[in-house]
Amino acid sequence: MDLSSLGLGTYLGEATSAADEGYAAAARAFFAAGGNVFDTAANYRGGRSERALGSAFAGLSREAFFVSTKAGYLPMGDGITEESPRAWFQRVLEGPGILSAEDVVDGCHAMTPRYLAHQLEVSRAALGVATVDLFHLHNPEQQLPHLGPEAFYAAIQKAFEACEGFVASGAIRAYGVATWNGFRVPPGRADHLSLERLMAAAEAAGGRDHHFRWIQLPLNLALPEAFIAPTQPFRGEGLTPLQAARAAGLSVQTSASIMQARILSQLPADLVEALGGATPAQAALQFTRSCAGVTVALCGMGRADHATENAAVMALPKVDPAVLEGLFG
Repeated sequence: MDLSSLGLGTYLGEATSAADEGYAAAARAFFAAGGNVFDTAANYRGGRSERALGSAFAGLSREAFFVSTKAGYLPMGDGITEESPRAWFQRVLEGPGILSAEDVVDGCHAMTPRYLAHQLEVSRAALGVATVDLFHLHNPEQQLPHLGPEAFYAAIQKAFEACEGFVASGAIRAYGVATWNGFRVPPGRADHLSLERLMAAAEAAGGRDHHFRWIQLPLNLALPEAFIAPTQPFRGEGLTPLQAARAAGLSVQTSASIMQARILSQLPADLVEALGGATPAQAALQFTRSCAGVTVALCGMGRADHATENAAVMALPKVDPAVLEGLFG
């Protein structure tokens, strides 16, 4: 499948039927405009974002769209029933023996193999698909300061081994890591993720033909580190995250491409023009999708009109690399 250079994200919004309907309508509009990549997570809006996408996918050929989801953060509810987070945890996870309180870091994060398997089954049912195209560990760097590097990468290898099993069973096609700080921060930070060590864990888990194929990290005009900051020691060089991903043969999803719309009012008219967009949102998306090494730029879209506006950038030529580099001197 040829993936669209823009993908629809589903992070924000209230756990309401109106927000569900908005995401489903946006997904249909985005698909009609030529977009075929959709991103979500088990904990987004208590699972309601996955279910909203599932309703939008109904009737579509399974080979017509690509969907990524994530597991790691505890949803702490299903977005529908009214029960306390503690009651939900005991009923759904602790009682059946899927996850113990000792497995949870910071009261919110887990990535044990049994928990990942459980979340994947929840996601497949919500999305209405037999096979998820891409299954991410969600912000695994959340656990790094608590476990320390050696225990952390040992836990990552076990999670990757579980993911290789999910591929073998046909439940997923590939796996990755979706991050916020991990790849952007420099070595020495407690939450710094080493792509080189992740690749080593993948080879230990699945051999040279492993299925660790993607990473996800933020990239926008306010958070440009993936494009400009050499945070990744990789094969003896200091590379940007995008450069390191290319060297490792990985595809890249970028998140927060318009910084949840917070940067749009700050973009001057000459910058919007230089980036080739007709609107600030389009200009911001043009920046992110044009950076070398970006496979898909994700953007949250909870309304059909926003999806249609944003999808228009997919028909535009990408920005000249010299223009992009000139933005940061």
